[in-house]
Amino acid sequence: AILDSVVMETSPSTMLELGTYCGYSAVRITRLLPPATRLITVEMNPDYACVARQVIQHAGLQDKVCVLEGQSADLIPKMADMFGIQTFDLIFLDHWKERYLPDLKLLEDCGLLAQGSVVLADNVICPGAPDYLKYVRSNLKYSSRFYQAHLEYTRVLDGLERSEYLGGETDTQTDR
Repeated sequence: AILDSVVMETSPSTMLELGTYCGYSAVRITRLLPPATRLITVEMNPDYACVARQVIQHAGLQDKVCVLEGQSADLIPKMADMFGIQTFDLIFLDHWKERYLPDLKLLEDCGLLAQGSVVLADNVICPGAPDYLKYVRSNLKYSSRFYQAHLEYTRVLDGLERSEYLGGETDTQTDR
């Protein structure tokens, strides 16, 4: 429900998902996107990418979703050229939690975030992404909000972090 809400609120014209797995979130996201918006989703495991393509095709969304296979660190620098995009309006992080921060910094370095770009990171408490949370919460380039949730299919407390890119300097504020 949180993901759906952020997608509808953002109404992105460009969207990236890191971590496709079996394609469930790609289908959820795509059904809410504006008609001209295409979702780019990255999955490093070829078997998962294959299953995701089948799920997406079964949902009839294959023309609106591009599943890329490979490492996010290798693919992010190629995104602008591959798809002719300037920046992403919305990015959903749902891959390896230790990649959240390096990939966010890579998106910044590649100029793929514009003022107002939203990054939604899943499972930031369990299994957790403490370095990512510290970065977005203490960096003046971001305005962040935490959404408490439960780990999928459990009662374990977890959550998502919604961070809006404000642009500006790279200084961090450590007093928050």
